[in-house]
Amino acid sequence: MEQNDIAVGLDIGTTKIVAMIGRKNDYGKMEIIGIGKAKSLGVHRGVVNNITQTIQSIQQAIQEAEADSGMKIQDVVVGIAGQHIRSLQHSDYITRPNPDEVIDAADIEKLCNQVHKLVMLPGEEIIHVLPQEFKVDGQAEIKEPIGMYGGRLEANFHVVVGQVSSIRNVGRCVKSAGLELSAVTLEPLASANAVLSQEEKEAGVALVDIGGGTTDLAIFKDGIIRHTSVIPFGGGVITEDIKEGCSIIEKQAELLKVKFGSAWPGENKDNEIVSIPGLRGREPKEITLKNLSKIIHARVVEIIEQVYLEIKNYGHEEQKKKLIAGIVLTGGGAQLKHIKQLVEYITGMDTRIGYPNEHLAGDSDSETTSPVFATAVGLVLNSLDIKRHPAEASEETAKGELGSSEEKEEDVQEEQTTISQPRRTIFEKWFEKFKDFLDNAE
Repeated sequence: MEQNDIAVGLDIGTTKIVAMIGRKNDYGKMEIIGIGKAKSLGVHRGVVNNITQTIQSIQQAIQEAEADSGMKIQDVVVGIAGQHIRSLQHSDYITRPNPDEVIDAADIEKLCNQVHKLVMLPGEEIIHVLPQEFKVDGQAEIKEPIGMYGGRLEANFHVVVGQVSSIRNVGRCVKSAGLELSAVTLEPLASANAVLSQEEKEAGVALVDIGGGTTDLAIFKDGIIRHTSVIPFGGGVITEDIKEGCSIIEKQAELLKVKFGSAWPGENKDNEIVSIPGLRGREPKEITLKNLSKIIHARVVEIIEQVYLEIKNYGHEEQKKKLIAGIVLTGGGAQLKHIKQLVEYITGMDTRIGYPNEHLAGDSDSETTSPVFATAVGLVLNSLDIKRHPAEASEETAKGELGSSEEKEEDVQEEQTTISQPRRTIFEKWFEKFKDFLDNAE
């Protein structure tokens, strides 16, 4: 099997690190040929805070995936999340020297590159520049301007921004684990790739990925990404609350949440009790399931209300921005009993649990179609797209230029002198810069 036919996604989460190897089958669906999991020890709320431990966890997950598939992993697509991620809307335009020539990919690339030069807050860097609608000579609501004639090309952009230090640390961990980094993707965008259908994206949908350290939100409408946000709470704070509220250790709290937890306290009777073994010969603890559900309910309500606030800020109440397909829940937190009913009760929006089987081959293992692996599946799909259509994927994977202003000036001069050479994609140019940046940082 050729290396080009396979792709690897690396999901560096707060509770687990997943390495997944996949390939496209003859029917265009994705087959998972290897998967490796490791406990994530050096990541807090989506951000690397212990590089050594993170490298060890990555290596463990990679070795497991290699043993599972019998293949050697060389390069990976990595997901990025964390509370440092924010998004903004931006409009920009270019004036074309010859309006009688048709608009081509080079014009869109020039416009995207212009947005990359936006001045961010100190220590911040642009991760994604995603074009939404275009305008040509004032004519609005154009989804695909290539092939049209016009002098002024204008576009609305969804710009995703993150901290340079956090992005750099993820890159260093991957590099130190002996891997090549082929792309960085925002995790909610990867999860959306895995669990949403095109119809849902057209109708309007909010994807809510409840992870261990963060809850990621991505809103789509008319097939276009409209809003992204990372809320710094997830399943980890629910476990923490159970640990404090029941005076037990974290391992027991996590087991209680997974086995007996429910987001809806009304369904448990007062006489339903679970016994927890005491530490080192101490008396066992008895905990009522009603109390357990009340603790979980309080924290889940807080997370959902934060998510709903973000959805309302997007303008969901307006008829024009109504999300007809409602909410899709995914991630490990989506497995909590009765969470779907609670989300519907709080938001009044249709809700379903999102399983990453939208693009998977029919004979996939039931474990890999769990919401827990939504981000990993999305990252593999993203990597396959980049390998199959590098030019098309370049717009989506266009990243912030992680270099100094001197590097940018050099790049401009270089472009002027090599104008006769074939045009490089945004992705290739960004990636060369990202590698240089990592080498210089060391």
